[in-house]
Amino acid sequence: MSSFIITCPNCKTQFEPGDSIREEIEKELRNKMLDWQKKKDDEFKSKEASYQQQLQSKEEEIGKRLNDEKLKLQESLRKSISTDYENQLKLLQQSAIENEEKLKEARKKELEFLQKEQALKIKEEELQLTVQRQLMDEREKLKEQFLKEENEKISLKEQEYQLRMRELEKQIEDQKRLVDEMKRKAEQGSMQLQGEAQELLLEELLQSTFPFDKIEEVGKGVRGADCIQIVRNQFGNETGKIIYESKRTKDFANDWIEKLKTDMRSLGADVAVIVTQAFPRDMERFGEKEGVYICNFAEVKSVALLLRNALLKVYDAKKSQDNKGDKMVMLYDYLTNSEFSEQWKAIREGFMNMKLSIQRERDAMEKLWKAREKQLEKVLLNAAHIKGSIEGIAGSDVNLNLIDDADSLLLE
Repeated sequence: MSSFIITCPNCKTQFEPGDSIREEIEKELRNKMLDWQKKKDDEFKSKEASYQQQLQSKEEEIGKRLNDEKLKLQESLRKSISTDYENQLKLLQQSAIENEEKLKEARKKELEFLQKEQALKIKEEELQLTVQRQLMDEREKLKEQFLKEENEKISLKEQEYQLRMRELEKQIEDQKRLVDEMKRKAEQGSMQLQGEAQELLLEELLQSTFPFDKIEEVGKGVRGADCIQIVRNQFGNETGKIIYESKRTKDFANDWIEKLKTDMRSLGADVAVIVTQAFPRDMERFGEKEGVYICNFAEVKSVALLLRNALLKVYDAKKSQDNKGDKMVMLYDYLTNSEFSEQWKAIREGFMNMKLSIQRERDAMEKLWKAREKQLEKVLLNAAHIKGSIEGIAGSDVNLNLIDDADSLLLE
């Protein structure tokens, strides 16, 4: 059924009537019908009064004419009662007959007028009945249109509810994926990405710690080495090179040492350092193995500082005492003296502080994960309440399951 459209007579804007406009239209139609009926009643009363007045004037005219005829007849009778008696009598009879005919004609006209009046009343009743039928039809049309609009509104609300439920399901799925992704990244990240991140972080750490040194990335074609630190003293003179290899794997490979020593010789480095989270089986913490220093990322800053100071002292000793011994002998003497022991104690203290800081950060992240898991459980609980309410209304035909059985196992 097409919608009922109203056009504004001023601005020509078309719009559909609301409940208030429908009531105003029905009220206006009722007022117009009452005005029209009143107007017809007034017209009928006016016509009836006019007809009565005309009938009364006709009767008065006939009575007047009869009186005149009577007077004339009496006058004639007075003048010639003997000679004109028969003629006057005939004339009187003829006049009486004519008057009777006129009276019959007047009654006939009155009857025709009454018949027309009755027909007019019938037409008015039929018109009123037609108007009532039209009003009833308009009411039915408005009722059907109103029901259609209400059904459309209900349908739109149902669609909006379905969309909101879909959005809620999507948000829950996204939150679940985010939690799973965070757990997965926290437990087992990509080894390659972790290694590259540690390499970049190592370069940034060395550059920020030793701003006067030159930190260079070793080309990708060189196997085993990641970056090289060119040590400079306060005068900007190059005093030595430290080559670094960053590893972030679960197990330590012994061939790393030989590869790094080969890179050290090819690049002309003085010291080689492997930064790894997995130590050899015979090592638990920082140490030296086959001429290569091995430490974890938490220790590399202290180790770099220690080795750098050693290279600076060797360089100074070599410059001041060029003919007093071999460079490696001086380095060995430095690494075996008490100064190195005290510096290593300081390194160990810094390492323990950093380890405690990392443990605190790990505890904080686990606390955050627990809080998000509680939020997810709250969302699932509210969704289950909504699901129960809807199934109580619509039955189990509507599928409102947010998670499958396999997903529920993952959430557990």
